[in-house]
Amino acid sequence: MGAVAKGPDDKVVAIVVAAGLSQRFGKDKIWEQVAGRPLLAYTLDAFESCPEVDEVVLVLSAAKLETGKAWVESGRWTKVKTVCPGGDCRPASVAAGLAHTKGARWVVVHDGARPCLTPDMVCRGLFAAKETGAAVAGVPVTDTIKVVGQEGEVKATPRRKELWSIQTPQVFRYELLAQAYQEFGPSEEATDDATLVERLGHRVTVFWGAYSNIKVTTPHDVTMAEALLGTPRHAGAV
Repeated sequence: MGAVAKGPDDKVVAIVVAAGLSQRFGKDKIWEQVAGRPLLAYTLDAFESCPEVDEVVLVLSAAKLETGKAWVESGRWTKVKTVCPGGDCRPASVAAGLAHTKGARWVVVHDGARPCLTPDMVCRGLFAAKETGAAVAGVPVTDTIKVVGQEGEVKATPRRKELWSIQTPQVFRYELLAQAYQEFGPSEEATDDATLVERLGHRVTVFWGAYSNIKVTTPHDVTMAEALLGTPRHAGAV
């Protein structure tokens, strides 16, 4: 997809959320080496290479904040204007990043642990969000999904053609996302930002993400990410 037409007031700020505890991984996964570089580097590369994105706010854990600031400064990510500490859950970290996006017309929220993001995917998100003010990346599920009760019994089998696996990036008008966080707060029950916007009764559209847009959650996922990413790419090599 080509560039998205932007007006003079259409400032786009990306929030990269990378403050999680990585409990299932066993250590802070965003610094794990993938094809010879920290996993987080690929995510920042994509935003650095996307002409539609004006600034990046990087949200890190408090324990890695100073290390992260020094690392960003040693790279070539000119769009990373703010590195701030996150909260005790993902929504709290997004809220912390959102506090540094005032003046933005559009906010792009992305998990730092999804290193296979591409500039084109960001453009698709911005284009889709122009219609409703809220758009999320996703792909149709390929497995049969069942609703299972506490005793292991199958409760229901939803129709697969109506089910999508939702990813990031997620794109919102700044005012809309800010309102959602103001009214519902950083709820731990909200596993993505669109959930809070949906609670406002606002329409959220889905745009095509990519099956390759994986989230690194376990050490096994690193091998998959290396196969997808291959040779180090873009700017910001460290």
